[in-house]
Amino acid sequence: MNWITNYVRPRINSLFSRREVPENLWSKCPECGTMLFHRELSDNLNVCTGCDHHMPLTPRARFEALFDGGVFSEVQVPVPVPDPLHFRDQKKYPDRMKAAQKGTGEFEAMLVAEGEIDRTRIVAAAQDFTFMGGSMGMYVGNAIIAAAERAVERQLPLVLFSAAGGARMQEGILSLMQMPRTTVAVQMLKEAGLPYVVVLTHPTTGGVTASYAMLGDVQIAEPNALICFAGPRVIEQTIRETLPEGFQRSEYLLDHGMLDRVTHRKDMKDELVTILRMLTGQPPAVKGDLPAPEPEAETSAPEASEEEAADKNG
Repeated sequence: MNWITNYVRPRINSLFSRREVPENLWSKCPECGTMLFHRELSDNLNVCTGCDHHMPLTPRARFEALFDGGVFSEVQVPVPVPDPLHFRDQKKYPDRMKAAQKGTGEFEAMLVAEGEIDRTRIVAAAQDFTFMGGSMGMYVGNAIIAAAERAVERQLPLVLFSAAGGARMQEGILSLMQMPRTTVAVQMLKEAGLPYVVVLTHPTTGGVTASYAMLGDVQIAEPNALICFAGPRVIEQTIRETLPEGFQRSEYLLDHGMLDRVTHRKDMKDELVTILRMLTGQPPAVKGDLPAPEPEAETSAPEASEEEAADKNG
């Protein structure tokens, strides 16, 4: 053994050996093809810095950006029967659920939370498209009902972020039953006089669009989001005609009266605060406002000296 074996050879091997790079460090924008570093993409709320394309954002990441200081409390959702139809295609339904839970780190396709945005307390629910396509099953129905009940109990507005490919086929008719169930939940809010604001993200399709996603008092969408019941390809094959440019996208639906606003993700928080405070009769939010001082922290006026007291008494 000598210095060539001990030093030179390992040094040469380290220079020419292939370095393993984690696969999740870079993401490719599906719209423009730009390679985006994961930290840069995360800091920009999963919006492409090149073309402004809005990529899917998980409910937890969305809530951390939405709520003040990223602080929120999760609302408990009743857990339904795990596999009511004993459904199996290429895999068993429970196996698909375990794979989705492992891949996303979440229990199901919807997260419900309560917190404050610019001192405005709300209940929020968000779908996770990365969890089995955000499909609407019994748990999602239970989550929307739980969100509506919490909003009515606390007399708070409800904000819902939709992102779904439709009903969950593994639950069959039980999944389709969530359409009337969630419609009744929305009606609870309306009867209580509470605002219900829906933010439609890419994509929102199928039975979700045919129920709770289109029943908001105010309908907002992210830019270029696909919002439909049946997709454009299905419609083209059915009617055998070419559809207009941008058909079923946010901007097209806004122009045709289906939406109230199309708002960029980085402006969504301010937009929601303005709308919710207007609907609930609250004054506009003040940026940078501080909480009122505690009574014991208030400083009392200095006591008058004996000479000043004598002058006042004459």
